[in-house]
Amino acid sequence: MKPFAIAGIQMEVSAQKDNIATMEAYAAHVRHRFPWVDMLLFSELAAFGPGIAHAQPMPGDAEQRLCEIARRYGFWLIPGSLFEACGDALFNTAPVIDPQGTVVARHRKLFPFQPYECGITAGNEFVVFDVPDAGRFGVSICYDMWFPETTRQLVAMGAEVILHPTMTDTIDRDIELSIAKASAAINQVYILDINGVRDGGAGQSIVVDCAGYVLHQAAAAGAQIIPVEIDFAKVRRERETGIRGLGQPLKSFRDSALMFPVYRKEAQDMAYLNTLRALDKPGTTDDAPASGPGYAA
Repeated sequence: MKPFAIAGIQMEVSAQKDNIATMEAYAAHVRHRFPWVDMLLFSELAAFGPGIAHAQPMPGDAEQRLCEIARRYGFWLIPGSLFEACGDALFNTAPVIDPQGTVVARHRKLFPFQPYECGITAGNEFVVFDVPDAGRFGVSICYDMWFPETTRQLVAMGAEVILHPTMTDTIDRDIELSIAKASAAINQVYILDINGVRDGGAGQSIVVDCAGYVLHQAAAAGAQIIPVEIDFAKVRRERETGIRGLGQPLKSFRDSALMFPVYRKEAQDMAYLNTLRALDKPGTTDDAPASGPGYAA
């Protein structure tokens, strides 16, 4: 098996202009400075920032420009995500582009950051893909990681690395760092959680290996290139022998006879959750209990 390396790009993102030319400049720089890197991972919505004005179909012009970058510099490219216009729906979508410039998969964000990421439709498919002679990768976007079932499902589908573009500029970034570390250890998987800066987030991108060790955490300010080599042999060894030679959580989860009632939404165990109020911004609703679908009247 040949070595495989990924460069996470913590980039300054502008919400006022097209950032794709800047992304190409990073691709050219990484190819020259770190010729051993095989894949680039940018932050969520890196191409245009958080506005929906540049939403477009996929395939579309912006995605094609990104495909050309991947082909020109010979990288696997996960360019963060773009707002995808699909009929009347908008998705937050991360394309996966191979070194020939072909889109091999698209991940639609499963959990838009409601009630703040308004008007974005949730995806409903889990995305994994294989890199020949390397391993299997899974994709999730930002708020997806707050729901541990998303990472668990990708790992159950064989993912050895989770590629996780995010755009977090809020005071909960420290919680996300804890989630990344815990998720990597619980699922015995590499997690590359790449955030932007300026309009693209509060930085602090983090790379965690399959034993829960932090390989790198970037600063909160400033752009940074984070090249890391993935040790697939370590992932496979630790999944067989235990994390740091100790617990074997994937096998324990597989072998457990326990069925979790909370996943049956009609079950009585869900009664408490149904007493919570509607999913609205605080201060925008009165104190009446929610009465819509899924809520107790």
